[in-house]
Formats: sequence, C-alpha cells, structure tokens
Amino acid sequence: MGFKVRKSIKIAPGVRLNVSSKNLGISAGVRGARVSVNTNGRTTRTLGIPGTGISHTSTTTSGRRSVSSSSTRAKPQPQPTRPVVPKKIKPGLTAPAWEKQLFKQLNGTPDAAAIHAVGQQHPMAAATAAMVEMLRVVGPSKDGDRARVLAGWLFDIGYDPSADPFITKYMERPEISIPVATGVTAEMLWDRQAMGLFVAEIEQAFGNPDRAIAIVESLEPTTIAAVSLAELYAESARWADVVDITNGLTNEDVAATFLLIQRGTALREQGYFEAAREALKEALRPRSRPVELRHLALVARGHTYFAEGKRAMARKDYERVLADDAAYPGLQEMLKAATD
Repeated sequence: MGFKVRKSIKIAPGVRLNVSSKNLGISAGVRGARVSVNTNGRTTRTLGIPGTGISHTSTTTSGRRSVSSSSTRAKPQPQPTRPVVPKKIKPGLTAPAWEKQLFKQLNGTPDAAAIHAVGQQHPMAAATAAMVEMLRVVGPSKDGDRARVLAGWLFDIGYDPSADPFITKYMERPEISIPVATGVTAEMLWDRQAMGLFVAEIEQAFGNPDRAIAIVESLEPTTIAAVSLAELYAESARWADVVDITNGLTNEDVAATFLLIQRGTALREQGYFEAAREALKEALRPRSRPVELRHLALVARGHTYFAEGKRAMARKDYERVLADDAAYPGLQEMLKAATD
C-alpha cells in the first residue's frame, strides 16, 4: 500500500496533517519521531521499513457485518531504503580492532560474514555489529527473516541504537519508517522506541500478534504507541481494550479524531451501537477537520447504521461521502449493500 501526500499542515507542536486525494495521514511526534494515521473502517497493514528492506501489506475487515471487502497480500515486497550516511570521521590509531573493522563496513559494499564475525569474535560489540548488519545488509538484501531475528534479539536485550557510541560517533542518525496501523507511518530516528515498534510490526506481519501487543504495551505510552496498540487490539478483536485506551477522549486534535473513529468501531463490534454513534458524532463534531478525515468518520458511522439494520441511514452517510469523492475506495460496494 502507498499514498501520495498532497499537502502537510502543522496543527500542533510535533503534529502534522498529511492529506492526499484518497487518504488522510496524521503525523505526530517530536523531531525525528512521527506517526501518520489513516483509517477507512478496514484494518490495512503495510510493513515496509527503509533500513531493513521489508515490505508487507494486508487488509482485513474490522466488523462482523462490515460492508467493506477484505484481502491479504502476505508476501514481503521490497521498498526503497534510505542510504546509511557515515560521518566524516575515522577511528583513531588506538581504537579497538572491532571498531575499525565495523567502520570499514559503513562504506562501499558491506560483507555480511565479516560483520557477523566481528560480533562473534568480540562479544562486547555483538549488538553494534547486529545493528550495522540491519542497516547495511538486511535493508538492501530485503531479508525479512534475518531482520526479524536481529531486531527481535536487539529489542530483547534492551538495545538502544541512540545510546550506541559507535552508531552515534560514526553515522548520521539513521532513520526508519514504520507503518504501525491503517495507513499509518511513523517516521522516526532509530532509538529504543523505534526498535520496539519495528519488532512489533514485523511480528504482526509474521502472524504473531500476541508478541507484538506485549512489546507495544512495554513501550513508552506515546501517541504512536497508542495508535499501534489500538490497531493491534482491533486485529485481535480485543474491542474492550480498544475502548479502554480511548476512554475520556475529546476531539482536541486530528490524532484524537482518528482514535475516536477506532473507539466507535470497537463499540459497534461490541453491539453498543448508540455509544458507537456518540463516539463518531464526537469525531465529526469539529467541522474544521479535513474533509478526508470526515469521510472516514462518516463511513464508520455508516457501518454502524448498517450493523443496526438501518440501511437508509447508512446509505445517507455513504452518499455524503459520494457527494465529495465518488472515487472513495469501496464506496460503490457500500452503497449497493445498503440498498439491497
């Protein structure tokens, strides 16, 4: 899955809104750590991470009576990766041998066997060697299995790339793009939080949502983590948990609007249709929200009406989207289902 951003609007410190013709992305975070959020009532996941060479996309419905269609593409597909940029500094004469050996791998064509050998011969440098392999070998080679092994081990031992003296000394801070939910992309600098989100997404892509959930639950409770966790809970049909992490939300910003839509979906799935509509009403309340986001909320409310058997009301919400965007994905199928 991919989308073209047409414009980017700063809406709060660390939060940006990215709008395209068919999708809405919410970018939130601090310098080097942001998340872009988008949903249309389906759970669509793409794992495509520059610096690791992995891409994975899957789409599933989120409702018992969902109108939208579903499909899954489980085969990893490559995406362009950002090159690793070494700093203009070299190890001194007194630098350890392993440091000099790893430094050579930052330029030219890397040798996976040589990098691995450094970690084997110098246990104190094993984590650094694994990270260098992630950035210099795994990404360009599109080796998803190897990425899972390396990243999982690094996370489990508590590794933080931003605290690694070798990485910070010899490399411009490497970046990673992590799709964490429906149309969500967290563009971050590599650190402990990014490592956790990365491992969670790759475990999710490999069919291990329980480990993914456990990892995200252990991370710092940021907006990015909340969005990822809401999506993971929804995939596992843990609707009560989606409701719990969205309790007390008011529609103060675009990210809250996304989470309110998730809340409405979860309440609908539990059969609390009136409560679901209240959450979606709150999502729709600020008319200043971009039209693309309002479309998402209208579709979610249409799904709720459809689940209640109120097809005329569902069709009315779908038609409101039709009036603005006749090319909205799946809209014709929604209208047909609400009419039959």
